[in-house]
Amino acid sequence: MTSLRTLALACAPLALALVIAPVAEAQGRPTPVRPVTFAASAQPGGTLVLPLRSAADLDSRGGSLDAASRAMIARALQQGGFGYGPRDVQTLRGFETFDRVVIVGLGDDALSAQTAGRAVGRALATVEGQVTLVATGLDDAAVAEMAAGFGMGSYRSDLYNTTRAATVTTPLTVVSDAGGVEAAYRRGAALVEGLALSRDLANEPANVIYPETFVQRTRAAFDGIRGVEITVLDEREMERLGMGAILGVGRGSERPPRMMAVRYRGAGAPDGGPIVLAGKGITFDTGGISIKPSAGMGAMKMDMSGAASVVGAVLALARSGAPVDVVAIAALAENMPDGEAIRPADVLTAYNGRTIEIISTDAEGRLVLADAVAWADDTLNPAAIVDVATLTGAVGTALGDDYAGLFSRHEALADQLDAAGRATGERLWRLPLSPTYARDTSSTIADIKNTGDGGAGAGTGAHFIGFFIRPETPWAHLDIAGVNNGGADALNPGGATGFGVRLLEAFVRDWRPVPREPGTAGD
Repeated sequence: MTSLRTLALACAPLALALVIAPVAEAQGRPTPVRPVTFAASAQPGGTLVLPLRSAADLDSRGGSLDAASRAMIARALQQGGFGYGPRDVQTLRGFETFDRVVIVGLGDDALSAQTAGRAVGRALATVEGQVTLVATGLDDAAVAEMAAGFGMGSYRSDLYNTTRAATVTTPLTVVSDAGGVEAAYRRGAALVEGLALSRDLANEPANVIYPETFVQRTRAAFDGIRGVEITVLDEREMERLGMGAILGVGRGSERPPRMMAVRYRGAGAPDGGPIVLAGKGITFDTGGISIKPSAGMGAMKMDMSGAASVVGAVLALARSGAPVDVVAIAALAENMPDGEAIRPADVLTAYNGRTIEIISTDAEGRLVLADAVAWADDTLNPAAIVDVATLTGAVGTALGDDYAGLFSRHEALADQLDAAGRATGERLWRLPLSPTYARDTSSTIADIKNTGDGGAGAGTGAHFIGFFIRPETPWAHLDIAGVNNGGADALNPGGATGFGVRLLEAFVRDWRPVPREPGTAGD
């Protein structure tokens, strides 16, 4: 059994080559994260942000303004029917000491505080100059969540718009009387960074982010962080290991596939093996020989959102020094239809020796994940495996853009993921793993087919991935195809949402061991 450390040493020359390899196309540019500072009082000038739960908060939190200004704000809010919800934002002008005053509604819990911060960050994403957020009277958790939300909302996806407003780098100043707010914000600052990495990776075009450059960008993001170990497998190493599924997917592309594992072990991490987060990393998906319609194909640059989410979550954990043992695996390939590409009716052999009959080359994400999860299960002795993928259109048809699909054989694992989703606002909906899916994916020539015979496309896709994991290994599958990207709204710019970063960070941080025994739940 090959250890991750052994593989890392074996691949060291490859890792160096990946870092210095030239990129012929336009270079990507990671989005800067707006810095945050803390102060005891507000200074005049720029933008003043006042989070309010009710009109009564204006007198206590608006002390930086004179009585006449507060009275003017109160009248404007009353006449405008301001709702005080965490997405309600009102901008007012005409003050002597500030260019503008922004009022944002504030809910009663940490998630609402984060949402309020995101709404303000989005509203002020292109506003230069000093921004001061007055959060006096709020506890450490609420202030930290609001500051983190501001950073999340400040993200911009117009990476290559040469006429866009300049990137704002002036700090956000948070005025707080809470004693431990700066320490509490450490986790939030790391989440902002992890979420920005995930969104950047997914938003970049496929001529900038492909398997090799995904690895480069990830290495740069983790550079210098303690407790991090990165392993990268190239085609030769994957061939030696028998990873025929991911190699088959990548065969039609000039961009060679990669399998990357980022392991972070923080001080005080529990024993029992790492939690493995395996992400589908199809950097562009044409569908291969089973080619997709041209309409909407450009969105397939985001078919690596699962891989982007798992590396973003681990970056957040590592940057905050969380006491956890976690591995992000990015199964990276480009699915293209040239003369070397796999065909329907071909048979591939995965890492664990299981054989796969190809029915559709457009069901490729489950193929790269088959090798990823089988390799993790064999080499890492994981406490649990959670795979994350933009796997099926069927899950979006079932759940829309409100929920990601959750599949699992292990009840206790599914419960923890659901709790993390509720806590972070990245909601999951449990879907079944019916025993009939085994019949639907049975093959007359191989061990399994890569698609079912119609019907429950999301369920048979989940069953396929689970087929490559030992029954006793706690495992769950998250299908994020309906929630990984969207249009601009009050909290997000158009493009990648980074769904899964906050959920997985909370799930790993709050992990409670699940017995290693065959799972029977889910049907």
